[in-house]
Amino acid sequence: MSPDRPVTLIGAGNMGGAMAAHLLAQGWTVEVCDIDRPKVDNLKRFGAVDLDLPAQAAMNSIAFMVCVVDAAQTETVLFGEDGLARMLQPGHVVMLCPTLAPEDVEAFAGRLAARGVHAVDAPMSGGPARARDGTMSLMVACENAVFDRLSDLLQALSGKVFRISEKPGDAARTKLVNNLLAGINLVGAAEALALAARLGLDLAKTLEVIEQSSGQSWIGSDRMHRALAGDFAPRAHVTLLEKDTRLALACARAAGFEGPLGGPASRTFAQASAAGLATLDDAALFTYLSRREP
Repeated sequence: MSPDRPVTLIGAGNMGGAMAAHLLAQGWTVEVCDIDRPKVDNLKRFGAVDLDLPAQAAMNSIAFMVCVVDAAQTETVLFGEDGLARMLQPGHVVMLCPTLAPEDVEAFAGRLAARGVHAVDAPMSGGPARARDGTMSLMVACENAVFDRLSDLLQALSGKVFRISEKPGDAARTKLVNNLLAGINLVGAAEALALAARLGLDLAKTLEVIEQSSGQSWIGSDRMHRALAGDFAPRAHVTLLEKDTRLALACARAAGFEGPLGGPASRTFAQASAAGLATLDDAALFTYLSRREP
């Protein structure tokens, strides 16, 4: 059973839109705001309530889910001229769903706490298809009482909810650790198939072997199947893992840690982006590495 009170979602991109569609399919009332009107119009067909501005959200919303791309957009959504801060009241809950630097999450949480508003550090992972079917991973750091209060919503969003801690910022750290490994795995998979191409091997058969052997990774399989099909329609732009691996390395430096693989992987995303692949799906790393000269 879905509650009578609405959920407000700001940012109806690939992940936010998929999360909204999943909630709508379960009978939840979802208010949606995005500057890209076609995305909102698409969700309206499934029953979403259209908001022109974040500040038009219902005062009794269960939670205000911020599903934009980065810290700058989050700042605008929360504290911009037409942002949520104009109407947030003590006791309201804001879920921060983008992949952000931990210090940004902590800063947003502190500013919200000064208004009596609860911040939930809640990045997600798994891509739009998993967000749409409720199987994405959702990492959550917030006060225990707030976590309990949102239990129905969190379980509706995903069957894979990971309770990280009570400290906003810890879920962001967890997400960056995960995405650094995702970036390393994706660069590795793209490099391996680019090598297979240079060796004259059958790429589909090579990928089949990898998927049943020690080189398998979920992101490698997911992206390399798209690459071999020439399908680079963006589910996750190259720029996203470029950003996330950069943030992960900054987080590592702040902790006094430097590993051997994160830096090269992050540079590969940056180079692919600079080479004109920024707006393509990150499966395009295969194309970038295949074109590299010996």
